[in-house]
Amino acid sequence: QVQLVESGGGSVQAGGSLRLSCAASGRTFSSYVMGWFRQAPGKEREYVARISCSGDNTYYAESVKGRFTISRDNDKNTVSLQMNSLKPEGTAVYYCAAGRFGRTTSDYAYWGQGTQVTVSS
Repeated sequence: QVQLVESGGGSVQAGGSLRLSCAASGRTFSSYVMGWFRQAPGKEREYVARISCSGDNTYYAESVKGRFTISRDNDKNTVSLQMNSLKPEGTAVYYCAAGRFGRTTSDYAYWGQGTQVTVSS
């Protein structure tokens, strides 16, 4: 069982930056692939980025590649998402998730409650 709590959301102007963090409980954090997803109003939850168990490998959706960076600290049971050059279409609730390798919501068994990110133009 893994419990996830996100933080760091907020409001920012287009072109700005935010850093999201996700704190995980449990002693098996390092055995999970960690992912970030987002869900805009009226839209389905979409994949943003994921990181391997060791942190050696990272993967991104094309829409955020080059602007977002995912990282993890297995000693502190945390995963972060650094978001630069934010765009208004990035306005959404952002969720961290723990699961197995993949980019669909069904690949992840555990989810946080989400944190709101609002990007104004």
